[in-house]
Amino acid sequence: MTDQQPELKKALKPIHLWAIGVGLVISGEYFGWNYGWAVAGTIGLLIATLVITLLYFTFIFSFTELTTSIPNAGGPFAYALKAFGPMGALIAGYATLIEFLFAAPAIALALGSYLHFLYPAVPVITAAMGSYVVFTLINLLGVQEAAWFSLIMTLLAIVELLLFIGVVSPHFKLDNFLHNPMPFGWPGVFAALPFAIWLYVCLEGVAMVAEEVKNEKNAIANGYISALLTLTILALAVMICVGGIAEWEQLDHLDYPLPESIALVLGRDNPLTRLFASVGLFGLIASFHGIIISYSRQIFALSRSNYLPGLLAKVSPRRQVPYLALVVGGALGMLALVLLDTSKLVILSTIGAVVVYVVSMLALFKLRQTEPAMARPFKAPFYPVFPAVALLLALLALAAMLYFYCWLSLFFFGGLLLITVVFFVSGRYRKSKEDWLAGLSVNGTSD
Repeated sequence: MTDQQPELKKALKPIHLWAIGVGLVISGEYFGWNYGWAVAGTIGLLIATLVITLLYFTFIFSFTELTTSIPNAGGPFAYALKAFGPMGALIAGYATLIEFLFAAPAIALALGSYLHFLYPAVPVITAAMGSYVVFTLINLLGVQEAAWFSLIMTLLAIVELLLFIGVVSPHFKLDNFLHNPMPFGWPGVFAALPFAIWLYVCLEGVAMVAEEVKNEKNAIANGYISALLTLTILALAVMICVGGIAEWEQLDHLDYPLPESIALVLGRDNPLTRLFASVGLFGLIASFHGIIISYSRQIFALSRSNYLPGLLAKVSPRRQVPYLALVVGGALGMLALVLLDTSKLVILSTIGAVVVYVVSMLALFKLRQTEPAMARPFKAPFYPVFPAVALLLALLALAAMLYFYCWLSLFFFGGLLLITVVFFVSGRYRKSKEDWLAGLSVNGTSD
């Protein structure tokens, strides 16, 4: 690695980070979580969500210590590299890519479903493919322009969710919410964990733009924490409101549960129903757009550190964006669109997420021991309790996914085994940890 390594433009402020953080996740309030009703019922999913909310509060407050101490576009990959060396970084980088690359097509399918709800003549897959093309082009304009677009979409999405809550909450019926509340008992709660995670998944993607933040130390902490609080309030409010509109069996299989809820309340032909479905696209767009930012930076970071072909680290000279990483990530997402349905994409994304959380918390504990003098602008509160709770809950969620979704877990870990074999066959494992860290330091990460 040399001092001529590609660098990213520093242009982001706390408001951008809040918008990217909320925007990355807010589509989770629009769809995906409702699949959890099919395996757990309303109360079962609510319990799973409260457990996962605790996971995210303890995780984000702990994760922010890593993000502010090691501001690198690789995010968890960079933290694992510093803590565990190249093999740990390989696991973290792979898991992060799976999380974001499979989340994006799930959202694209929801975008297509919303458009199909509005205009039945538009095929879902066609609209989803078109979404990839449009938003990849927007991201090619530059990170500051992309962040402002994310801010606008996120604000519109929040206004829309508040409007939705205001319209449907007067029609909430406790009998509907308590209908068949835990049809599969406590095993259903564990089966619902990936769908509860979907309400928050990808929030840690803010770490992928850490190199592009002005005065990153305070800005990152403020962005993460404000985004988490916003998402928690919206997630619980939307889930409870929708659960009281109709029996959950009417909504547990749809990619558009919110407009369907309003249609049940006001009628499908009501102008407000169509208006809500139209502006409902804002939340999906905000997340889709933000996740494209994140997976492109992860591909860029892995490529820059020689885990992926170096060509993918190319940055456009004028806009300073990783344009090949954007294009390749989009192509992989479009392939996933035609191979997997929404629920499978959600589960694969959340398996990647919990592996990231496990590796990140282990890295936090390791670096506290091996790097006690490392600059830590933000320290995890209530250490070691918060990171320990996050680690234990992440392991619990991973165990549940291995048990209930064994074939998808086999796909995930089979892919990890394959890239590990390639890593060793290529001879890259022979590089010392110091050599890898030297490259990481050149790339803007403090030691």
